[in-house]
Amino acid sequence: MKEPKSGSEDKATVTSDHKGHRQRLRERFRKTGEQSLADYELLEFLLFSALPRQDTKPIAKALLQRFGSFSAALAAPRARLKEIDGLSDISVDTLKAVHASIIRYHRAELDERRLLDSWSKVIEYLQASMELSTVEQFRILFLDKKNGLIADEVQQTGTVDHTPVYPREVIRRALEHSATALILVHNHPSGDPTPSRADIQMTQKIIEVATPLGIEVHDHIIVGLRNNVSLRGMQLI
Repeated sequence: MKEPKSGSEDKATVTSDHKGHRQRLRERFRKTGEQSLADYELLEFLLFSALPRQDTKPIAKALLQRFGSFSAALAAPRARLKEIDGLSDISVDTLKAVHASIIRYHRAELDERRLLDSWSKVIEYLQASMELSTVEQFRILFLDKKNGLIADEVQQTGTVDHTPVYPREVIRRALEHSATALILVHNHPSGDPTPSRADIQMTQKIIEVATPLGIEVHDHIIVGLRNNVSLRGMQLI
């Protein structure tokens, strides 16, 4: 009787360990929820379906090492995610879909609400959408006379530290939406939400154009990393 080749034994052992590890992780998640999983284990779990025959643990740890946190890994640009050895287009799609789901969840919390009465929900949505962006974005929340959300639009996308904003274009879109109030928002990819002189001047110019038309600028929020500032709260507008 021939003895099995050592290579076959090794392959069988790896396959068995691989399946056993996945099953143990699934059972722990089902019994105790996400709080029982470390960040790298939750990333592993997310990649199971996209990479059914690969060991996702080293990929998950590489993601955390490269991007620094669970949330930053989900928010990373596709091109940078594909630099991680072992990540396929499908697995990148999986991570981006999870990130999109988080944003959509927070966005849904704003529907049918008066935004000024749900300020914490507004901030949660803006942080989820913008805090980890690697380029500066300028967005506008258009509100009706009851401060309900009419539309949420990214107006401009710029570089790592600059986004061109045109006050008359802002007001044109407000009139098209029949909006009576605006919340202006942009992010600072540096992570520091401290407003610049240009941020303040731009906001004041928009207010000057909006006010005669009966459009109120409620606030201008600057989103940073795990932090934000309100120009209204800082009494800068």
